[in-house]
Amino acid sequence: MTGTTQTAWPDGVRRVAMALQQAGHAHPPVMLSDAARTAQQAADALGIVVGQIAKSIIFRRKADEAAVLVITSGDRRVDEKKVEALVGKIGRADAEFVKGKTGFSIGGVSPVAHAAPPVTLIDRELFRFAEIWAAAGHPHGVFKLTPTDLERLTGAPVADVTQAAPPA
Repeated sequence: MTGTTQTAWPDGVRRVAMALQQAGHAHPPVMLSDAARTAQQAADALGIVVGQIAKSIIFRRKADEAAVLVITSGDRRVDEKKVEALVGKIGRADAEFVKGKTGFSIGGVSPVAHAAPPVTLIDRELFRFAEIWAAAGHPHGVFKLTPTDLERLTGAPVADVTQAAPPA
């Protein structure tokens, strides 16, 4: 992790920091020395297991072009059929759609401080952990929270949205 000051943070990280501060969240973003574009890269940089990374996956809802944000545990894969059962038909979101709807680039999509509020679902598998980490608006930015904090910060429901875990 680096000790960059808040004034040196990229715009997306500053937006996330402001949203977290306004919500009374105790943990501001931190900047990692290396990019954490994948859950595994973030987990390695933080010295935690990949399941503790709260991945933000954006889909495009076909009915109205709304962004659908699924926040899932880093060791799980989203089950699109389960998501569709909750929000309607979805499709893949390209980089331009993600940036336009969220204000963040792929690899740094935060669960908070979006350009326009997305339809959001939280993966129940995140509740296996007392502490999780989420992207803070940039591939180098992350912040610490609990699954309960995530619920409070997003106002999103917790749901079964992932494929079955592979056998151990």
